[in-house]
Amino acid sequence: MATACEVWFYHLERSSLDDVLPELLDKTLQRKWRALVKCGAPERLESLDTWLWTCREDGFLPHGLASEPFADHQPVLLTTEDDNANGAQVLFLVEGAAPGDLSPYERCIVLFDGRDEAALAGPRTLWKSVKARKLPASYWRQGEQRGWEKQA
Repeated sequence: MATACEVWFYHLERSSLDDVLPELLDKTLQRKWRALVKCGAPERLESLDTWLWTCREDGFLPHGLASEPFADHQPVLLTTEDDNANGAQVLFLVEGAAPGDLSPYERCIVLFDGRDEAALAGPRTLWKSVKARKLPASYWRQGEQRGWEKQA
């Protein structure tokens, strides 16, 4: 029997998405999982794509765009669509992306800017939906120092 998708909410307060996403993707790849990064802002895909190629001084984070050939071979795939084209175990929701069907995933990571009141509405609604569906959920907030503190 398949386990329910765990939904983890990451409330960004001191760091930007560009700071946090590569670190979380690294952790995902270290587990030998594939990732699908679903972006709610299509115009942001290109900048995320460029950033993931250049964010490391010693290399790059392997990834591709869903619109490119061989998308199904990518360990990290950037998209605006619901299709899990690379067979990812982890779905990352950024820039207000809606989750769609969570059943293909082991984990869903919702990243949102806690300093932007408008950006909080979507994650709040999703939290209520996840809890109502009795999916395992946790809420992480950036601590006073570096790192994440589990709030719920």
